[in-house]
Amino acid sequence: MPGTVANFFNAVRPNSSNNRLGVPSKMNKQFSSSSMFLATTSLHGKVAVVTGSSRSIGASIAKCLGDHGANVVVNYVKDAAAADEVVQAIRSQGKGGAIAVKADTSTLEGGQFLLDEAVKTFGKVDILVLNAGVMGSKTLSEIDEAFFDSHFDINVKAPLFMAKAAASILPTPGGRIIFFSSSLTAASTVTPNALCYLASKGAIEQISRVLAKDLGSRGITVNTVSPGPVDTPMFREGKPQSVLDSIAKQNPLRRLGEPDDIAPIVGFLASQAAQWVNGQNIRVNGRLRVIVFQYCAMATKTRIQSNLRVQVPKVEQPEEIWWDGTSSTSGES
Repeated sequence: MPGTVANFFNAVRPNSSNNRLGVPSKMNKQFSSSSMFLATTSLHGKVAVVTGSSRSIGASIAKCLGDHGANVVVNYVKDAAAADEVVQAIRSQGKGGAIAVKADTSTLEGGQFLLDEAVKTFGKVDILVLNAGVMGSKTLSEIDEAFFDSHFDINVKAPLFMAKAAASILPTPGGRIIFFSSSLTAASTVTPNALCYLASKGAIEQISRVLAKDLGSRGITVNTVSPGPVDTPMFREGKPQSVLDSIAKQNPLRRLGEPDDIAPIVGFLASQAAQWVNGQNIRVNGRLRVIVFQYCAMATKTRIQSNLRVQVPKVEQPEEIWWDGTSSTSGES
């Protein structure tokens, strides 16, 4: 369809040999929708593999992708009943199919087995969502080699090599790889016991950024989703209700995030509508970045007013309680 947005920008791109406007090349055409109106969030006919998807955020992602029409491979390690519930929920929607596959994706063998089962059942893999991970809590004086290795084996090595294995079978163009990090990697305040967890998630963000360049040349997009505090059993573990309430109050909506707040962005990134979204780290946290920007803006305004010799009223900084249950101002847990 002539005159569409996608083809317009291809058409007006200067020709490298004579710096004149030229017609779109074959490669440019194949990476674009035939029409801007065909860029859709439907995943009908697609096959998605979601690691760690028997509960919490992973389960919500699997259901969301199924609701968009995808056939979903639900991954679990121990809780077969929970995985079966997710499978039945997807099938009951009547839009996409689903199977449950037991595989320990913290190992390279487990990740390969999960992909093999997806191809065996559905014939292909279009979307890989690397949701599974571990979040330990130890300071520098407390960590040992085993603790460090577990974080980097599960959070970095396993998803990297699973992405490598998937890259050879994902469609080109049209394949999707979605990594998971944490909004804590960009938080203005972090606590000492987040050392290994954040180091591993920082590595994932850089891996995603590089792979977006590498695989993007083949039409495979690679993005990262970085949730903020989400109300899951893992997040609640070890935190008294008072701490959870304090974290919730920091959000403009006065609540914690829910798994269903995270899933829709994954559904979008997996779709054709996100074909021009690549190499991005999307922080789904409801407030964290807003707070940081507010303080930056406040500091800038203060400096300007100070230079103009205008008295600035003192603004008391609110106490911020971070996700491991410690307070950035008082240090109490």
